[in-house]
Amino acid sequence: MTEKLNVERDIALDVPRDVAFIIRELRKAGHEAFAVGGCVRDTLLGRAPGDWDITTSALPEEVKRVFRRTIDTGIQHGTVTVMLHRTGYEVTTYRIDGTYRDGRHPDHVTFTGNLEEDLKRRDFTINAMAWSEETGIVDIFRGMKDLEDGLIRCVGTPKDRFTEDALRILRAVRFSAQLDFRIEEETLRALPDIAPNLVNVSRERIQTELTKTLLSGHPEKVLLAEETGMTPYISESFGEIFRGQTAEFFRERLLRAAGLPADRILRWAALLAETGPSLTERILRELKLDRETIEGAAVLAADFHVKLPEKAEEGEEETLYRIRKMMSRIPAELFDRLILLKQALLPEERDAVEEARAEAEAIRARGDCISVKDLAVNGGDLIRAGIKPGPEMGKVLQDMLDYVLRYPGENEKDKLIEKFAV
Repeated sequence: MTEKLNVERDIALDVPRDVAFIIRELRKAGHEAFAVGGCVRDTLLGRAPGDWDITTSALPEEVKRVFRRTIDTGIQHGTVTVMLHRTGYEVTTYRIDGTYRDGRHPDHVTFTGNLEEDLKRRDFTINAMAWSEETGIVDIFRGMKDLEDGLIRCVGTPKDRFTEDALRILRAVRFSAQLDFRIEEETLRALPDIAPNLVNVSRERIQTELTKTLLSGHPEKVLLAEETGMTPYISESFGEIFRGQTAEFFRERLLRAAGLPADRILRWAALLAETGPSLTERILRELKLDRETIEGAAVLAADFHVKLPEKAEEGEEETLYRIRKMMSRIPAELFDRLILLKQALLPEERDAVEEARAEAEAIRARGDCISVKDLAVNGGDLIRAGIKPGPEMGKVLQDMLDYVLRYPGENEKDKLIEKFAV
């Protein structure tokens, strides 16, 4: 792994041109400046960084004098966003954090000219490295070694880092899942002790970390939240997920889920499929998920254990009718997700699922009617036939749809009007 990481003090990172320009300009003005944190970590691992952060000895006002276009995004905490080519880059002054009385944010910050002081306030060693072209990697806390060893380790004392900001215990789980790293023993032992402090963290921030964990290549690591006692503090209902099933059951289920697309509806449904639609919806609402995810995961939980029809058991016509019926109840994108979910998590149903998938494709290719809007009859046709708008019309349309789901060749205006509206 050392060779893979090319561990050298003068390692040349593949830094975007604008980032190199900002660092260079700050240094030309007499200040220190480095790329720092996750961007350094990800580049060393051969991953594309989501963004590039820069740390500097320059005070915010000094940063603003160096660059033509800046935004005061967090100037009270030392952060100025430098705009280059319509992209913003956060440049933050070296700082020392004050006390964290709310268990989440420092009460105040003090600017410093010492890079080490800035790096020692960061959460994990692999996130506490800095780089510049002049110095190479600045690695005071042996983050490179932890990258080599695949370890998530706190900078300094784990309880201190986690007490400062309880969200970090979920970040440890998330990084472990995204990087497939092991959490170092002392760091791992501190998780249960700090778990109660999650009550100080917003549900949105908790949800973001859980979602990133589920979307990773190792969604099974979300079980660390249960194993380390976090679940009672995540939300009122989150712990109910794990009642009635063993840890081994969930681990196997989520290992299978790793083969699913990194889609939040699918991954949350994989975790919640056994809870049923009502509890699924309640948990996701507590965690402030978006409406699409809440509703989609609830639909998948409702239909996850609904047995798909098979021709060998029910005959071809009845099977096709039941598949069309299911397709009429579930939006197309959710029906496709249901098929994927069953394929991944229920190997015992593989043959029936594959048959249903193939039949659904054929139904779509033929253009069979599977919704009221696909009927050859509309509301205007029914009014002209003497049906009043309202409940009566709604019932007639549903009767027509059910009939056409069974007999797709009967989806003709005259036939339907004669059979249901005359």
